[in-house]
This record gives sequence, C-alpha cells and structure tokens, in this order.
Amino acid sequence: MVSAMASTPQQPSSSDARQVVNLPVGDGLISLRGLSPQRLRFELEYALERGSTANSFLFAAGLDAQGQQQPAVLVHPPGAAYADVFMPALAAALPEGCLELLVVVGHVNPNRVALLRSLAEVYPQLTLICSNPGAKLLQELWQQRKPLPPGETDTRPPLPALPSLQVIRQEQTLPLSHGHSLQLLPAPTPRWPGGLLAFEEQEGLLMSDKLFSAHLCTADWAEANRNATEEERRHFYDSLMAPMATQVDAVVERLEELDIRTIAPGHGPAIEASWRSLLSDYRRWGESQQKAALNVALLFASAYGNTAAIADALARGVSRTGVRVTSLNCEFTPADELVSTIRTADAILIGSPTLGGHAPTPIVSALGTVLAEGDRSKPVGVFGSFGWSGEALDLLENKLRDGGFSFGFEPIRIKFSPDASTVRTLEETGTRFGRDLQQEQRKQQRRSAGGLSESRSDPAVLALGRVVGSLCVLTARKGQGESAQTGAMVASWVSQASFTPPGLTVAVAKDRAVEALLHKGDRFALNVLAEGRETGPMKQFLQPFAPGADRFAGLELEDSPNDQPLLPEALAWLDGEVKQRMECGDHWLIYAEVSHGGLVDGEGTTAVHRRRSGANY
Repeated sequence: MVSAMASTPQQPSSSDARQVVNLPVGDGLISLRGLSPQRLRFELEYALERGSTANSFLFAAGLDAQGQQQPAVLVHPPGAAYADVFMPALAAALPEGCLELLVVVGHVNPNRVALLRSLAEVYPQLTLICSNPGAKLLQELWQQRKPLPPGETDTRPPLPALPSLQVIRQEQTLPLSHGHSLQLLPAPTPRWPGGLLAFEEQEGLLMSDKLFSAHLCTADWAEANRNATEEERRHFYDSLMAPMATQVDAVVERLEELDIRTIAPGHGPAIEASWRSLLSDYRRWGESQQKAALNVALLFASAYGNTAAIADALARGVSRTGVRVTSLNCEFTPADELVSTIRTADAILIGSPTLGGHAPTPIVSALGTVLAEGDRSKPVGVFGSFGWSGEALDLLENKLRDGGFSFGFEPIRIKFSPDASTVRTLEETGTRFGRDLQQEQRKQQRRSAGGLSESRSDPAVLALGRVVGSLCVLTARKGQGESAQTGAMVASWVSQASFTPPGLTVAVAKDRAVEALLHKGDRFALNVLAEGRETGPMKQFLQPFAPGADRFAGLELEDSPNDQPLLPEALAWLDGEVKQRMECGDHWLIYAEVSHGGLVDGEGTTAVHRRRSGANY
C-alpha cells in the first residue's frame, strides 16, 4: 500500500499563494505536490473553483537491482504556473550539485514546455522521456514563443537548446534505484496526443497524469473515500474526457491488466481503496456517449491550448444534450480515420488557431477532406483563437460557405484565451447546437412515423404525467462583480426532501445552462409561483435565450440573505445550499438544505403544473 510516511501535511491556506509540499511515498520515492488554492485559469475544467494540485513524482538516484548507477527520474513535472515554487523544491530534494536528471513528460503543451526550459537551464545533463507524438510536439514548441504585437522588436533572451530526447514508441520498462522499475505506457488521446503514463511495479503505483484527475486543492496524499472526490472527478471527465470517450476507454481497458494498488493522477489526491470503482465509473460515464444516436465530429488543432479550450467548452455543451462528440486532433489523426469520422457525422465542428497569418497545414488538409467527403445537408460550425489576426477562421468560413454548407452558429472568434463568461457562452452555444440536431432528428422521425409518437401513447407514460408539482422559478448567482455568473429556469419537479435539516430536491435537466451553477456548495433560490400570477414569470423564463444572454435583463429583483435573486411577484421563496447531486437519466437530482425562506403572500395559492403525459414537461 502506498502511503505518505511524513507527518500529516497542513492544508493550504485560503490565500492565492502557491506552494509545494513534499510527500514521501516509498523508499527513494517522493511526491512533489504543487498546491493552488484558487482556480488556475478560466477554462471549463476549473469551473468548480476548488483550486487544484500539480502532482509530480521524484525517484532518487542510486543503484538499481543489478548494481548499476541510475540517475534521478522526475515523472510528470508541472507547468510554468508552478515554476517559482517548484524549482526550489526540486533542487532541495536532489543532491547538491546534481547535473543529470531524467524527466518523464506525460503530456506536452506550451505551459509544460516553459517549465522544461527552466529545467534545461539548471540541469545541463537533462534528458526528456516522451512518446513519439510527444517528441514531435516538443520539437515544434521548444523554440516557439507567443507572437509579439505587430511592429514590436523582440528583445527576449535566446531559449536554451532542446535537451536529449528518449522516445518511447511502445511499452518499455526502465530500471530505477531502490529496487524500483518504471513501466512507461504511451496513451495518446486527441486532447493529449503525447500522452505517456508511468507505472511503478514495486509500489503498484500508476502515475496517470490527466486520466482520473480532479481539480481539488488538498495536501492529503489520498482521498478519504470514493464519495469525497466523485463530483470533482466526474466534472473533470465531462469537461475533457467525454469528447474522446472511445480512446479513453481503450486506455482504461489496458490499465486493468496492471497490478495496480494506487492511482496517483496529475491533479488531486491519490486513489487507494477505490481505484477499481473509478475505472468502472470511467467506463460507465463513457457508455452514454457511445450509445448516443447523434454524433458531432469535433476537428481541431491548437498551438497554445486556446483553441483546445474553446473546443472543450463547445464539446461539453453538446454532450449535455446527450449527443455524442467525437474529438479528433488533426495533427495526429490518420487520414482514413478522419474520412470515416466525417462521413458518419451528423454535424461537424472545426477549429483552428491562426499562426503567422495562416491555418496550420493539418487543418487545411482536414478542411479539404470536409469539402470532399462532408454531407452538405448536415450543419457545421467554425471556431478558433488568434493573437493579432484571424485569417485561419476566414479561410474556414469562406471555404465552407462557398462549398454549400449551412452553419449551426456564427463563426466563433476569440482573441487569445476565453474568459469565464465566454466559456459559459461557448457551453450554451454547444448546447443549442445539440438541441437543434435533436429537434431535426425528431422531425424526421415524426415524418417517417406518420406524425404518431409511440412514447406519448404508452399508458405508463400517460400515468406518469399525472404526477403534479409546484410551479417555481429556480434562480442562481455565483461570484461577485463582473465575474458573477447567473442563471434561472422554470422548475416543477420539486419536492420537500427532509425535515431535519429542512431540505428539498429539484430535478434539473442536464442541458440546462443553470446546471453548471448547481454543484456541491453552490447556492440558489427557489421562487414558488402563485396561482393566477404565474403567467409573467413563466413567459420570462420559458423564452429561448441566446447563448450567454442575461436571464434577468429588465427585471427588478430582490436578494436573499445569501445574495440569490428573488422575484417580487413570487408567492414564497427558499434559499438553499446544494449538498448532494444524483445522476438520474437525463436529469440531475439536486438536494439542498434550506437556510432561509419567506412568504411574500400568505393568502395566495401555489401554482401547480398539470401535464397530459410524462414524456415531456
């Protein structure tokens, strides 16, 4: 059993200051854990705002089982965001005057490359161990810098030379000191084509990098139990893994052959007692993607990670509707797989950065394949980031329009990286795109069935419709000032759930925008509508909103004690905090403890929602 052998580490302070803690794991093996109490960026994966960790692992130099001297090996170093605290911590953990260091690079991106450059300047005998796609990315990114504004002279110092590369083309085992041996497993995915996992056989420790991660700031070596981190790990999966569920499932299947005792991902605490359950969850979460009737092909390339962040948000929005997303990184996708995906897709999204005034060659090639093989009756979408120009997006848009394709939304152009509000707008854009696909599919099914709906004539479904509920408007606000996010929806699947403490449940469809504001610890208000006065609020909140639109525009609102929006025309209101979430088919069941509430009209009657069928609201 892997365990931290030092005294119990202190939890990080609530400040934004990052730090690194040293967690002994085994003989000659420590974990250098970077702690960030605040969210790192505005990307979708950090939306729960619970901070994060960056977990690296250091094997000491020494003699291996054959008596041969082996250098120190660092597995999965963090990105440059941790450089100021990580570099001193690493130096303190290595012998004074250490020059030789082997580094296993689990995935490659510009942020990680920036940290590797810092290592190259300190350790002249540095060797980077990477997969074959990882080596390609390192060679492409090593001398790249973000472009300066037009006309500005580059006075930045020269970059260090690319260190020696040890390329892992297939599974390979490296002997280490203290009887350790490190099995390296290439694990390419569209988001991380240079993926490389590391398994230490003696400890049974799988250092899984992005797989099984959770953005949660804790200095504890391992999670207390499976439930303690389930929401964070599920959110990470939905944000980044779901669009490539097929490839992720293949990796998980391979990992089940290993003699694992502990999984230590790149972010969040390790998983000791329940790692088998987590592998099963990954398979289960991916099954819904695989069974979806509609499929969106998501084609992209990303030089600095910004276009990939846009792709993540769009994919999450589409996936909320139950539509499958097939994600392909065009730089590393074989031509036959690209053609097959495009031919079978019900819609195509294609994204590109602009590099030197042009689209990357793999995107130009993919565009040609879409024009040659794509179905003009299926919608497309174009997106991308740029620094000082956006010629790549112009190319994609013009070629597709001239080729006779219809657009599901206007081309998305984002300068540099998306902020928090933009990420949410992107999610909602993806959700609307998925809903439009489903609506078109339903129209076709009704035409083929002569206008009859089998489910709506099912006696059980008709009986389910006789279950009535109070008409309410759920409102939520998270954050303050310009960074505040708000949302609202009409809710009728509402019920009291407990006396002590007073609690309620509300069912929220997965494709509702407000669902992103209803995670554990979030607050919301439930505005109970009055019979005879429900028309105005219903009209306001049942109307279709454009992605990113303010649901409360033009309304005069009051605030609950916990700063949640209240409707003055409501019959009563409740202010609650989310304590649990349970996945129920196409809905999340939210349980909240009520902390405040009040009657606005003590003489009024609650509006009730009566339905003819349980097949819809």
